[in-house]
Amino acid sequence: MFSRIKFPLVVSFAALFVSACATTPAGRKQVLLVGEGQMAEMGDASFNELKKKQVTSSDPEENRKVKCVTTALLKAMGENPSEWEIKVFKDPTPNAFALPGKNVGVHTGMMSLVANQDQLAAVIGHEIGHVLAHHGNERVSQGMLTQAGLQVADAVLGKNSKNDKYLMAALGMGAQVGILLPFSRKQETEADRLGLEYMAKAGFDPRQAPELWKLMKAKGGGGGPEFLSTHPSSDSRIADLSERAPGLMPAYESSQKAHCF
Repeated sequence: MFSRIKFPLVVSFAALFVSACATTPAGRKQVLLVGEGQMAEMGDASFNELKKKQVTSSDPEENRKVKCVTTALLKAMGENPSEWEIKVFKDPTPNAFALPGKNVGVHTGMMSLVANQDQLAAVIGHEIGHVLAHHGNERVSQGMLTQAGLQVADAVLGKNSKNDKYLMAALGMGAQVGILLPFSRKQETEADRLGLEYMAKAGFDPRQAPELWKLMKAKGGGGGPEFLSTHPSSDSRIADLSERAPGLMPAYESSQKAHCF
């Protein structure tokens, strides 16, 4: 039985969880506890800090290509490209990212890796997919719920219960290998699929998305075992994208083809 003090705490926690339910562009239910304005401020602050710490590329051709690809993608997503900040960072690692607050960064290492505009569109579309699906907010919110859940569990079970340490450890371990890790495999797969749709609509060949991940795998970006990874393995990611790309060819064929490279 819950005590009179513990019960309102549990009810408040449950009410907060239910009231914050939202839906991603892919139709998946998610919990968002942080206002988008606050998320944008956090993203902007992180991006500004990154610009202070890392050197940005002044190569006009690299910047033109990245801006061209990103602009085409954003237009296809119904976004206003002029509201987004796009930077190329001098970094040899093959990486790209997008942050809340409408920020996109691409490493020079990614520019060296991709073989064409379509592969660059695949990775940028994926990263913007994370932002438009509010995955950052979802991750922060899951962390908040985990901390609140630990407090509720402690209140409900009582500190004298001999099972406390085992149940609390189970909750803690769940947070450690699941909830609090950056971008879950489910979020990564969702961003992959959203990015695939976006690139096809923007006039980039979706068949090049799995080719990008083949290059990443060859470069050593396959990562460790899939079970504890925050990303799908390269093989499962390549298989999923290869299966879905043909279905998006009609959208690509009917689009206004992009010409960035």
